Order: sequence, then structure tokens, then C-alpha cells
Amino acid sequence: MLSKLIKMFTSQNKESSKSQAKKRLQFALIYDKLEINDNTLKDLQNDIIQVISRYFEIDRDALSLEIQRGEETSALVFNTPILQIKRR
Repeated sequence: MLSKLIKMFTSQNKESSKSQAKKRLQFALIYDKLEINDNTLKDLQNDIIQVISRYFEIDRDALSLEIQRGEETSALVFNTPILQIKRR
């Protein structure tokens, strides 16, 4: 299972930003089950920032990423102030 996840996230396939972000979020949600270390969580945060920054100017100093655990589920909570939308 772990090798499948690693292959899925290190694949060189060209995918949409939405698809990539969705896969990263799914990976983060199983963080506690796989006992992912802090470096991997930091890498995930950097990837999320990279994707969001394509569309929004964000306050990188005020962002936070945390795992909230409930009785049956865990959730990745990424919070950042959006300064403005990037126009294309």
C-alpha cells in the first residue's frame, strides 16, 4: 500500500493542479495511519502553497497547516489569508 502511495505522488505524469492537490490532500488525511514524519508534512505544505499560489496571492507568513483528529476521522486543515486573486 505504501509503495502504491509513493508511486502515485512521485509520478511524472502531467496532471491538472486540481487533481494533484486532491491526491495530496488524500495523502495527508491518512497521515496518522502511516505515521508520516514532520519533513513529509512540511513538503506537503510546500506543494499546497505552490498550487494555491498559481491562482492567489497569499500571506505566506500567516499560513498554518495542521492535522485535526476526531474519533473516527482525521482532517488536514490548511488556513491562509488570500491577499488577492491573480488575473490571467
